[in-house]
Amino acid sequence: MQVLTAAVTKAGKRLLRDFGEVEQLQVSMKGPGDFVSQADLRAEETLRQELTKARPGWAFLMEESGSHGSADWEYRWVVDPLDGTTNFLHGIPHWAVSVGVERRISADKTELVAGCVYNPAADELFWAEKGMGAFLNDKRLRVSGRRNMLEAVFATGIPFASVPRKPEFVAILNKLMPQVAGIRRFGAAALDLCWVAAGRYDGYWELGIKPWDFAAGQVIVREAGGTITDPEGNDPWPAGNIVAGNATLHPRLREIVAEGIASIRP
Repeated sequence: MQVLTAAVTKAGKRLLRDFGEVEQLQVSMKGPGDFVSQADLRAEETLRQELTKARPGWAFLMEESGSHGSADWEYRWVVDPLDGTTNFLHGIPHWAVSVGVERRISADKTELVAGCVYNPAADELFWAEKGMGAFLNDKRLRVSGRRNMLEAVFATGIPFASVPRKPEFVAILNKLMPQVAGIRRFGAAALDLCWVAAGRYDGYWELGIKPWDFAAGQVIVREAGGTITDPEGNDPWPAGNIVAGNATLHPRLREIVAEGIASIRP
């Protein structure tokens, strides 16, 4: 964990300097609404250097540069150097560096065992290790204790541009909105999950996000006492269909998400 927190903090501090000069960043488009900047690439390289130096035998799965290391790895870093890139490029201080640790159990099975998410703009470091609890800086985290859907606030990610699954999203939203206090879309999946762990949100759902978007957050939610599955109740890793929440509200949120998906299928 010391290795992990040191690496994400170093990458995050550098990103924060770039954030102060966001207008001067060189930006290229890699897909509709999905941008990559020189800052993003530099942060990924910083993480690769720092983590390789500390754990030279570990492999990588990285958002920008893909897989690196031995094919029969025992441990792998799952890296998102800049989650919330669009926020970053628009000067919105809600973005993070996210790194999860994946352990191979058998030839065809792995598990997530640690994670760290750092929001440099707020200087908030979320971290967890399996069996050790979840923390924000040095404060222990617990998911919210709310039990009533009408009092609950949920987070999600809205499909954009050419991203599929818009019909499912609309169907889920139509079913959920009348039953809750509010729905938020802040644009950084890693932080959405951390905010569930911190009790700021009562739950979160999103469909089809990438492994690096939620590897760290999945561990943090579970270690904060939360539940995270796919809409069918199975482990969401690595497919990325996510339903997260406290033990009381998660079953109902999962049911609504599953109903919304089923309602648009022929």
